[in-house]
Amino acid sequence: MYYYSTKHHLRRHIRQENGREVRQTEGSREERRQRSFNSWFSFALTGHVPPLVVTDLFEDIKDGVMLLALLEVLSGQKLPCEQGKKLKRIHWVANIGTALKFLEGRKSAYRGSPIKLVNINSTDIVDGRPSIVLGLVWTIILYFQIEELTISLPALQALSSSTSSLDSSNSSTEATSPPVKKKPVPPLQGGARRALLRWVQQTATKCLGIEVKDFGPSWRTGLAFFAVIHALRPNLVDMERVWRRPNRENLQEAFLLAETEFGIPQLLDPEDVDVDKPDEKSVMTYVAQFLKHHTDRKQSDSEEQPEDEVTSCRICHSLDMPVIVVSSLSASSVFFLSRKILRELKMWLDQLERDALQAQETEGNLSQQYQLFKSLRVQLEMRRRQVEGALQSTQRDGMLTVDQALVKQAWERVSNRLLDWHLQLDRCLPAPLDSVGAWLHEAEGALRQEIIVQQAHDVTATTVHRALEQHKVSMEPLSNCCMDLETLYFCTIWRSNLKT
Repeated sequence: MYYYSTKHHLRRHIRQENGREVRQTEGSREERRQRSFNSWFSFALTGHVPPLVVTDLFEDIKDGVMLLALLEVLSGQKLPCEQGKKLKRIHWVANIGTALKFLEGRKSAYRGSPIKLVNINSTDIVDGRPSIVLGLVWTIILYFQIEELTISLPALQALSSSTSSLDSSNSSTEATSPPVKKKPVPPLQGGARRALLRWVQQTATKCLGIEVKDFGPSWRTGLAFFAVIHALRPNLVDMERVWRRPNRENLQEAFLLAETEFGIPQLLDPEDVDVDKPDEKSVMTYVAQFLKHHTDRKQSDSEEQPEDEVTSCRICHSLDMPVIVVSSLSASSVFFLSRKILRELKMWLDQLERDALQAQETEGNLSQQYQLFKSLRVQLEMRRRQVEGALQSTQRDGMLTVDQALVKQAWERVSNRLLDWHLQLDRCLPAPLDSVGAWLHEAEGALRQEIIVQQAHDVTATTVHRALEQHKVSMEPLSNCCMDLETLYFCTIWRSNLKT
């Protein structure tokens, strides 16, 4: 009897200790993720005017002001926001609600379907619940950064259509192994994670004999970080020296090198990575920063680099040079020349976005504001043909390069910002022009929405039918708007006749 009682107490003690260890592990992982996401949030807000700094993620996000500022920076769209020193909880909830509604209105670049916010609501964010806040920030990172950068990687073509999580073993091992119950992974996360991991493996680690099979323990030694840096700039890394050094020293130098040479902020601390199970989401967030500097070195001799006259003809429009001149250049010269033009376009678009932000804050009457808007809009339209030419795929698989994807994102941000500014100006017009302008923007937005063709034809037919019904509803105010404009027109003529 004593034996069984002792055995029972021993088992209970072991369960309690294991539970305590799990809670401690979860707590430490949450703390590491908070530090990483906090740094990423602050770095992203450096693009805001004026720049904002996040000191405590769980507290600073509560009123929704910084969250909306972040979404404005990432999307280039102006969002309504309740601001002021005496904001109450109801205003906080309203701001968070605006942000969540905006996110749910966005579409996944992978699937084309709306972003789904699972178990995330305004009150939890306002209350600063750590797990919910971290989940929301991760959703933003995943959709606005990791997905946007990985969707253009050619490695995606080699991936299967399956959206399950990436296994650590290879395909031949999977075929002979018994089925294992896996923890379900959201389709989008699986796709972006798989693409990012595949990029690391193909461009950086395989050629150096470094095994990277996840975004956790594989990065503990720091070798994988150096492999990525080496793939981008081989002259920066002495891999022989790196192999012999301790983990912390490698991690510290890799993060410093990435910051000084590439401008990548140190989102991770060496002590947070040199653990048994580094936080995968934090590591993914950091590694994704390198995609902005991807030079396609490993594939420049095959798929990524232009090879023939057909490719030269494709990019001659973006180079603004005769085809015969482009064709006379070597493939590598054409490749690097096109990349140079893409980066110059990206810099120009970024500057135009800053000019638009500054112009919106400039004081002046409606006419002056409209002239500022018009001048910036004309500048953007003058570059449209060049941008469209530069975004024509030069790859065999039809995918955009990373540089092209960045230009595309910058173009969309500037276009959305100017569109929002135009709507704001129209709403400041005297009645009835204000309501007419608002309706025109709404109708144009409905007409711009694309219909995604699904594999199932009945689903596509239903989508088309629903879109037609929505268009009918959006066009209902058309007759009233026409009457208002006609009335205004005749009143203007009548007044001018009275003066004469």
